[in-house]
Amino acid sequence: MYERDLFMKLKVGIVFGGFSREREISFAGGRTVYDNLNKSLFEAVPIFVDSFGNFVLLDWQYIYKGSIRDFYPPVDKLPGSSNEFQIYAESLGELKPAQQEELISSIGKKIQIADLPNLIDFAFLCLHGPYGEDGRIQGMFEYIGIPYSGSGILSSAIGINKAVQKKLMVTSGFDSPAFFSILKNDFNPEKVELLYKRTRKEIGFPCVIKPANQGSSIGVTILNTDSKEAFENALMNAFFVKTISAEEWKTVTNPTEYIRTLTDIREGVGIPLTVIIGSKKETVHHPEVLLAKFEDAFRTGAQEISLESLDSESEVLIEGFIEGKEFSCIVIRNEDFNPVALPPTEIRKGKELFDYRSKYLPGLSRKITPINLPYENIQAIRKECERLFSALNFNVYARIDGFITESGKVFLNDPNTTSGMMPSSFFFHQAAEIGLNPSQFLTYIIRTSLLERTIDMRDRKTIPVLLKELDKAILGLKSAESTKIKAAVIMGGYSSERHISVESGRNIYEKLSSSSKYAPLPIFLTGNNDEHQLYHIPVNLMLKDNADDIREKAEHFSVHAVISEIMMICEGITSKYTDAQSVLQPRKISYTELAEIADEVFIALHGRPGEDGEIQKHLEKVGLPYNGSGIESSKITINKYDTNEILRKNGLLVAQHELVNINDYKQDATKFIKDILSKFHFPFIAKPVDDGCSSAVKKVKNEEELRSFATLIFRQQEELSAIEASILNLKLKEEFPRKNQFLIEELIEKKDSSHFLEITGGMLTTLDDKGNCVYQVFEASEALSEGDVLSLEEKFLAGQGQNITPARYAKDPKERQRISEIVKAEFKKAAVLLKIEGYSRIDAFVRIFKDGKIEVIFIEVNSLPGMTPATCIFHQSAIAGFKPYEFIDKILEYGREKKNRTVDIH
Repeated sequence: MYERDLFMKLKVGIVFGGFSREREISFAGGRTVYDNLNKSLFEAVPIFVDSFGNFVLLDWQYIYKGSIRDFYPPVDKLPGSSNEFQIYAESLGELKPAQQEELISSIGKKIQIADLPNLIDFAFLCLHGPYGEDGRIQGMFEYIGIPYSGSGILSSAIGINKAVQKKLMVTSGFDSPAFFSILKNDFNPEKVELLYKRTRKEIGFPCVIKPANQGSSIGVTILNTDSKEAFENALMNAFFVKTISAEEWKTVTNPTEYIRTLTDIREGVGIPLTVIIGSKKETVHHPEVLLAKFEDAFRTGAQEISLESLDSESEVLIEGFIEGKEFSCIVIRNEDFNPVALPPTEIRKGKELFDYRSKYLPGLSRKITPINLPYENIQAIRKECERLFSALNFNVYARIDGFITESGKVFLNDPNTTSGMMPSSFFFHQAAEIGLNPSQFLTYIIRTSLLERTIDMRDRKTIPVLLKELDKAILGLKSAESTKIKAAVIMGGYSSERHISVESGRNIYEKLSSSSKYAPLPIFLTGNNDEHQLYHIPVNLMLKDNADDIREKAEHFSVHAVISEIMMICEGITSKYTDAQSVLQPRKISYTELAEIADEVFIALHGRPGEDGEIQKHLEKVGLPYNGSGIESSKITINKYDTNEILRKNGLLVAQHELVNINDYKQDATKFIKDILSKFHFPFIAKPVDDGCSSAVKKVKNEEELRSFATLIFRQQEELSAIEASILNLKLKEEFPRKNQFLIEELIEKKDSSHFLEITGGMLTTLDDKGNCVYQVFEASEALSEGDVLSLEEKFLAGQGQNITPARYAKDPKERQRISEIVKAEFKKAAVLLKIEGYSRIDAFVRIFKDGKIEVIFIEVNSLPGMTPATCIFHQSAIAGFKPYEFIDKILEYGREKKNRTVDIH
């Protein structure tokens, strides 16, 4: 008999990363699971699968990198003469096993498959795509006797291939648009005409062309026009092949950006790839090499270059476009083993594709739960999803996408056995509707998976023992809730940074909710500068897609009949995993009432209010300790102009800057522009003086852009002018605040320095025995931007952007550390001058000269920096030895201590 100590934590191996095109979503999802596993029940073991298929016991600090490319391959292994391209390990070439192990040794330890049973009790699968969702890894874990999460081998194999799914669904009586699939071997330029004619005849336009084995909308085209050329391009996009003519190359204005997009594994062909020039065919692994080949080939007279990804698609599906409401629905197993569809979510968008950016960056899409339809239609969707779950033999949970037409016909088109597990994903979003927070839902998934494995791995006698022990431990959790510290997490606000604030607040809530020390309370703030409105909200509101959804639901709350019904059906689940203190509906509260239910506060707001001292005033009045700097310091750092003036007057370097206001613009717009141009030369930076998160930060290159910037930021109406937005190259649904003033700054450039880089650095303060504030300045991150300035995506969207931590000041380790200490000393000077407390983030540029001179030019100081899962302050605190929860705990601990002592900042 398999014996274990009573309440010994279950060792959960979180398997994430992989080598599919969705590896960044897998990596971010794995981090979410790692952080949200209940620390009283489970011991999380991070198992990273690299680009070559190796299993790696990952050193924990690498989990908190924003992207796989931030740490693998290691910076010192990067080839090439420039930093223009961000690469994955496969771009290093066809490495031998010994070379792969050398890479792995810098981030962890390689695990042999046979050793996994000695390392973990259970595998939580966060892999996406081939080798993750197709049954192969499920079969491997069954073979070595380790129970795993989600569906079994057969249903996973079915779930990976959209073409196979379609055929099975039609056979089982599900409605489907017309479709057919094309195998890779049947696709070539000679057959395009026949395929085009077949599509016109059997399907028509608009149609959808997509890879059969990809997720996250990768390689998908909605083809609205009846065009043979567009049809061929869509097929090539789905097969991940491309042909570039010499004429097309002549039109490319930025070759580096073109190659970067072309080799992106999510949006382009990807890399490594096969390059065909004339009769010559070769494999290219690195984008820098590809760029050189393009330039050389077209310079020497080549007429075209053909590319094919080594990870190309084997089959492409063509199907009719469905006019209707789009939805996604999570289906789970109930306690009685019957499938239960959670409330389906409507994806609100225009005709544009619900793409990678829209899916995973907060605030870009609207997800309405339940879908806005009559009761009967919602139940029809749920019934079809449950029926499909059973028909395809799914287990534990699945995510099923589809459309419902105006006539009420339901089309299901993409059943997935593994859902994305980002904080904003449908997976957590819909579970919250029945009252489960992410930590509780993950516990449910693990327990239910163990229950499923007692059936399909019934020869493994250890699994019932694990299940029995876990049940005992879950029962023991409830008695510990009353002793926890009640920490209110305030998120939201009404600035252009409100969506990122929600993402920060959710992350703080989730880190605290999985701990044995804190019982977090989600508090949503809305209102205006004259009056703040606070709502104590249930977890389902906190997990709405963005701040606007949360505000709408908090102000006009009601429980939909469908949700009430599902909650009754799932009562056995919720009673097992939730605690008695969970709130089920929003409650409007005052700051005084907040002090009655909370012991302390974590302010997760950005910009105004939050970083301006106003909330701090209210909290101090009611005696609540809080995170971050005090009132006076916050009043200064919220204003970039005032901050820079203080730093400049005290000998620190800042950009030349000027504050301009709306009155001068209204009085004489021509003179307003002329006055700016008398002091600044193009290009320069224009940005709000009191907003962050890259909100409306633009590199202004000419007078037309300056006029457009002033027109938009000084506008009276909420809507943006399409003409001005186009001139400034604003992205779809990009926030652009309205202000009465904005800041002009000179563009900080390399000048005559030998090395120049942009950095962002965090810090943490503690109190010594005498009540003095002690600063711990972290190693800064080097921020790499693909555009003029760091974008919202690069800062907050998992896998999109790159931060190298610690910053690469010099190749020689001793010299790098010497420069780092100088930078940290300058950061500390700024923090002391500004009376920063708790923690902060400082952005700056660094110039390094051949004679050893170092210049640190400050950009801005953030007293409440972003705390989203992908933000680099967690990379920096990890190097200092703090896991994110430990970092957050230290911040809260300082707030409690500060309240009870007089702090001396020096």
